[in-house]
Formats: sequence, C-alpha cells, structure tokens
Amino acid sequence: MRTTLHIDNDIYKHYGEGWYTDYDGPVAILRAESEAKTPWVIEQIRQLKNKTILDVGCGGGFLTNALGREGWQVTGVDISSECLVVASRHDETRSVVYVQASADKLPFRNGQFAVVTAMDFLEHVENPEHVIKEISRVLAPDGTFIFHTINRNIFTWLLIIKILPWLVKNTPKKMHLFRLFITPEELSRFCKFAGMRVRSMVGLRPVFSSIPISNYFTGVVPKNMQFKRIKSLVLSYMGTACKMDSELTP
Repeated sequence: MRTTLHIDNDIYKHYGEGWYTDYDGPVAILRAESEAKTPWVIEQIRQLKNKTILDVGCGGGFLTNALGREGWQVTGVDISSECLVVASRHDETRSVVYVQASADKLPFRNGQFAVVTAMDFLEHVENPEHVIKEISRVLAPDGTFIFHTINRNIFTWLLIIKILPWLVKNTPKKMHLFRLFITPEELSRFCKFAGMRVRSMVGLRPVFSSIPISNYFTGVVPKNMQFKRIKSLVLSYMGTACKMDSELTP
C-alpha cells in the first residue's frame, strides 16, 4: 500500500533572518517572486475604497510589511510564531498587527476585512476549499480576495518537484507536494462554493535570462533573479475574486 506523503510546513519556522538574507535556499526565490507580485497586489488594492487587509500565511512578512508602508491597516496571520517574530522585526512602520493562528480557523469576526490575501499559501494546505471558505467568512460583502498559487500539470511537476531541488541547494524534502497544486479551474470552483467569483487571473514565471549560467551549477539563487507577469497560467498564477452579496450567492 502506498503511503500518502504530507507536506512539511514546519521548515519555514527555521529560516529566521534567512527570510531576508539567504541565497542558498528556496526562500530566496520567494523574495524574488515578491518583487513581481507585491506591486501587482498593491495596484489591485489601490483601486478599492476600504483598505482593511488580512494576509493569510504571511510567513516572514514580505507582503504585509510592504502593504504597511502604503499606510494601510494590515493584519498578518501565520501558524508559526517564529515567522511572525521575523515579520514583525522587519516592519519598519510598526503598524502591522501580527496574529498567530491557523488558516482553517481564523480568529476574526464575519466580514471584518475588505481585502484578504493568500500568496504562496494555498498549495501548502490539505484542505484549500475549507481555507477559502474561512477566508470568505472574514471577508466583507463585495470584498476582494487576492491569491497566488501553483498550477498542477506536467510542467510544474517537472520544474518545481524535479528540477527545483536540483537547481537550488538546501531545498527541503516535502516543501511542495504535486498533489496539493491547484488548477485555475479548481480554484475558481472553490471560490464559487465559498460565495466568491473570480474576476481575473494572471500568470507568473521566472525570467530565465536573469539567472547566470554559473548559478545553474552552484545551487545558489542569484541576487538579481527576476519574475515577470504573463498571460499564461501554466506555471503559477495570481488573481482576484469578489465576495458576492449573500442574496446573490448561488
């Protein structure tokens, strides 16, 4: 009988200041990704009148602290107290509220936030549909859900499951599990069941020319590695969904 592998999310609590300094592990890729994702997220939120924001699975605070610098009311949630210590330490504004909690039982009242974000997070939970329902619960009517996750197909299996651990040394085992990747169709369905409607999606991919050939053999992530937004959703994708009025929810 084949044993079901379970993802190891405890790895993130051991990074410490490495969230901001390491280049010999996959957290450096998260930093590079955030350089492309964060401006897009800020662009979406600037269009909204209400800017009370919850970031679910905030990790080391890349997004929350950037949103705090915009002068917005931001709360970050993570199950790891160690990650929250690092995130708070890097909050230059001292304005972000950090709360230790599980994403499947958020300690907030119904409709408390106008915006909820979940970046690089949904592919790390066994029950994304339940987490999305909980996100919808704390989201105000007409509120906005902003997400980023990894598609599930042969390309992501090859790049993230097989090639990434070879290219980036110190990539932990069970950092990603292919079965937990989420197709755009599945995510749209999860949102619909939770009373939200997906409005837009945009893809994200590495700029391979930003990676010197030598780095393919050293296992070190280059400091100038870049990601860019694209139309194709084949690798990873970001998007927005709107919380529908309860009377209109199917």
